[in-house]
Amino acid sequence: MFDERLKTGPVLALAPMQEVTDGAFWTLVHQYGGADVYWTEYFRVHSSSTPETRIIHAINTNTTGRPVIAQMIGNDPAELARTAKFLQQLPIAAIDLNLGCPAPIVYRKCAGGGLLREPERIDAILGALRDAVRIKLTVKTRLGFASADEFDRLLAVFAKHSLDALTVHARTVAQRYRLPVHYDRIRQAVQTMNCPVIANGHVYSAEQAEALLAETGARGLMIGRGAIRSPWLFTQIRQRLRGEAVRHPTGRDVGGYIRALWDTQASFATAEKTHCDRMKKFLNYLGEGVPGPFLQQVRRSQTAAEFERICRDFLDHDRPMPLLPAELTHELVSA
Repeated sequence: MFDERLKTGPVLALAPMQEVTDGAFWTLVHQYGGADVYWTEYFRVHSSSTPETRIIHAINTNTTGRPVIAQMIGNDPAELARTAKFLQQLPIAAIDLNLGCPAPIVYRKCAGGGLLREPERIDAILGALRDAVRIKLTVKTRLGFASADEFDRLLAVFAKHSLDALTVHARTVAQRYRLPVHYDRIRQAVQTMNCPVIANGHVYSAEQAEALLAETGARGLMIGRGAIRSPWLFTQIRQRLRGEAVRHPTGRDVGGYIRALWDTQASFATAEKTHCDRMKKFLNYLGEGVPGPFLQQVRRSQTAAEFERICRDFLDHDRPMPLLPAELTHELVSA
């Protein structure tokens, strides 16, 4: 199915976000329409690593009926090949190499986005993986570590290894999640690579997604923070691409989503404050799309009752909510 969607496009993918887009979140987001394909959180790979059981469990208990791609992060070619051989025994559609994580704790170990400073090592890793992987092999990358100009050299490395897809997050590691997003570099990848290219980075609405596909020529979109903010986004993009009216959720719809999120996270924490703190991982994204001091109040909440009261104060209404990111929400409010 993943292969078919890549050929026909556009494929809509849920981005991997560590400790956020787990199996429980796949199940939840799928109830709102969901993605065409789900990326796992990354498996950490090093000399003494064993694949994380909770991610294996998410793969084996995937309830979405959609393909899953197993992502790895590490810097040792032999160890990555060893782990890839194991992962191929699981019900997955592809193996993906993470070359984009911008967390300092990761890139300082020359993993994730840190590998972009060493194209020769990436070349060796992809060579080892291409020999070890019998299913689809994909890469998720940023444009470079410090400069988007590094992308030219990286593309030359990627082109050597017969990748089955390349996902391009069109920012550098140094940018983290700041603007601008260099979508012209995604277009460059489309024109350079012999495999499908998936666009990633600041996809926030159906209208913008349609324009991004047209601008870049990408075969699909990978969405992370935008899908956490609005799990309706995948369905809205499909509506837009079919020429249908795009439906926005009401405040009560958003409140229902937050309650469902709360339930999915119940197994992670028994203490009420800890549960609230875990929810803030999600509400930091969703709250950007709620006008007023909603997010500031949520961040200060310590109990379930307080959390529920804040949601009720801001979301107990039937007005449609576009759930746009903060900078766009501010523009609309001030216009």
